[in-house]
Amino acid sequence: MGSFSGQPVPGVFLQKILILLQVSLSVVVGKTLMILFPNAMKRYILKMGEKSRMNQNPKFSYENWGPTFFSFKYLLFVLKVKWKRLEDEAYEGHPAPNTPVVTLSGEVRQLLDFMKGQ
Repeated sequence: MGSFSGQPVPGVFLQKILILLQVSLSVVVGKTLMILFPNAMKRYILKMGEKSRMNQNPKFSYENWGPTFFSFKYLLFVLKVKWKRLEDEAYEGHPAPNTPVVTLSGEVRQLLDFMKGQ
């Protein structure tokens, strides 16, 4: 959990707890707003979707994905991504993290897999 060459990085556990609190609070607030103001939240989420172009696919309607925002699965996904990013951070005096990368063929490899020799 957040270690480089077997040594834990100071504060990673605390960072994960803070991320858990932040994401949980945003999910609770978001879910509450979706219940109290469903039309306003739909407009807000669709506006966010315009920035990422997810509204351009006519078969990808809000009714299919909108209600998943601020769900328990959403919470778990966001936590997984944010916690994984903690492991990918580099710290002065520690070896660089062996970050996962995706090859052009879609295979997940580690960055150090591409290093030759030392």
